[in-house]
This record gives sequence, structure tokens and C-alpha cells, in this order.
Amino acid sequence: MKRKRDRLQLITDLIKTNCIGSQSELADMLREHNINVTQATLSRDLKALKISKVATDRNTYMYIIPDSNQLQDRLLSMRQTDTHAPKQVGMVSVSFSGNIAVIKTRNGYAPGLAYDIDMSRPPEVLGTIAGADTVVAILAEGVTRDQARAVFDQFMPKS
Repeated sequence: MKRKRDRLQLITDLIKTNCIGSQSELADMLREHNINVTQATLSRDLKALKISKVATDRNTYMYIIPDSNQLQDRLLSMRQTDTHAPKQVGMVSVSFSGNIAVIKTRNGYAPGLAYDIDMSRPPEVLGTIAGADTVVAILAEGVTRDQARAVFDQFMPKS
């Protein structure tokens, strides 16, 4: 049982510190640590750890660990300092009702966009709630629609 526990810990460590996009890539990394697993075992391990695969804003995928923002925070902070990095391309429209902004996205893009908005901590936005293709952003009192659009424009690619 110690072997499985060690393997699960290594998987967790690898996912926290690397941008891993496939099971074969993860299996290769495990082999570098002298751990050989079948695809079926690796799949069961990922399920047991509740690891998810999410789309990135660079049109790739990466595994994430629930409630662990270490790698995602690092990727976001790199993007904030890299003016040439691509931005979220899934935003379709923004509508307003009072101090609520409803942002429509392409299917599957809303969670990443909401995460990016929340992690950038704009004072105009109190928080977000994401579905598959919709982000609801609660705006601070007194924030105008133009101010909110300026915040959301930061997450759109520059033409």
C-alpha cells in the first residue's frame, strides 16, 4: 500500500509543478522516477485524486488538482507580465443588469475566464460565478458599465 501512496503523492507533485496535458506525458514523467504504470492504473489514480483536465487559454489542456491554485497562479502571473502572451479568446458578449455583468463565452471557456478575472483581483469586480458558457460577475457599487467593460477587455486578445 505504501507504493500506491508514494505513487499518488508523486502524481500530485508532478501535476502541481508541471503543465501536463496527457496521461502519456504523465506516465513518461513517472517512468523518469522509476514508476511504471499502465494507462488503466494511471486513469484510476487520477480519478482517486479527483484530478481534472481543463482547457488553457493557449488552446492546450492541463491537469489540475482541485483546490490547488499553485500552478495556475504561476501561469496567470506569468501572463500578466508577458504582454505578448495570448489572452482568453472565448468571450462572446457582455450584458449588464444593475451591478451584475453577464459574460457569454464559447462552451467550456467560462470557468477559465472567471478564474482569470478573480485572480487578477480588479477592484471593480467583487467576484464571479461560472457555468460552462456564462460568467456572472458581481460589480462593486458605483462601477459604471464602461469601467466594467474596460476590466473585461483586459481578457480579450488585442486585434
